Amino acid sequence: MAQTALITGASSGIGRALAQQFAAHGYDVMLVSRNSQALEEVARSIATRVNRLSADLSTPHAAAAVAEQARRLGPIDVLVNNAGFGLRGMFAELPLERQLEMIHLNVVALTELTRLLLPDMLARRRGGVLNVASTAAFQPGPLMAVYYATKAYVLSFTEAIAEEVTGTGLKVSCLCPGPTATGFATQAGMTDANLFTGAVMNVAQVAQEGFDGWNAGRVTVVPGLRNRRGAFLVRLAPRAMVRRAVKRLNSPGS
Repeated sequence: MAQTALITGASSGIGRALAQQFAAHGYDVMLVSRNSQALEEVARSIATRVNRLSADLSTPHAAAAVAEQARRLGPIDVLVNNAGFGLRGMFAELPLERQLEMIHLNVVALTELTRLLLPDMLARRRGGVLNVASTAAFQPGPLMAVYYATKAYVLSFTEAIAEEVTGTGLKVSCLCPGPTATGFATQAGMTDANLFTGAVMNVAQVAQEGFDGWNAGRVTVVPGLRNRRGAFLVRLAPRAMVRRAVKRLNSPGS
């Protein structure tokens, strides 16, 4: 019997590509997104058993409702927390409500779904969790202060949970992609940012490295040599230098 992977934010970008990766490796998939029409399109592109759940995980109680619906459809073996968004701008100027929605989606919903679904995985001693963070997790992010902070939480949380489940048969990983060709930059208002004016990774490659890393039991997966080098170098540089450099990357290109 095939195992089932529940994937949030599955209607586009990295979430859609991860759904295709899990399906290609024999998993049934349960796709979650607020865009029900896009979910239908993704489902048609996947040659395996697909269930679709329409939900806006940035709202209170949505994660609990998704977990309950998912359980009624069958056991969830793998949880892929991919749903999330970012915003560029000065913290004091961006709408507070939108920033709180970001925290709820990127942090609260991710934490809630993990807590609700992980115990059953532990009882079965199989499956695991793949959380999608970002290379933003490795440093503070002026002009995207809340987004970077949420991704730092995701990385720290994932590493801690991975250690807690050691020896249980579960695999817990954090995928930390850098700039990738998805709709993220447009949604975040970053299409003119220095960060996205250089080379960006292909979404299929990011998803493949993410799946392969999770499947191999790697706790932190940073796709692409350039991104891995950058994540390493920020550990060596003075924090003040890192902050200034990231601010330039998030600023409009000259």
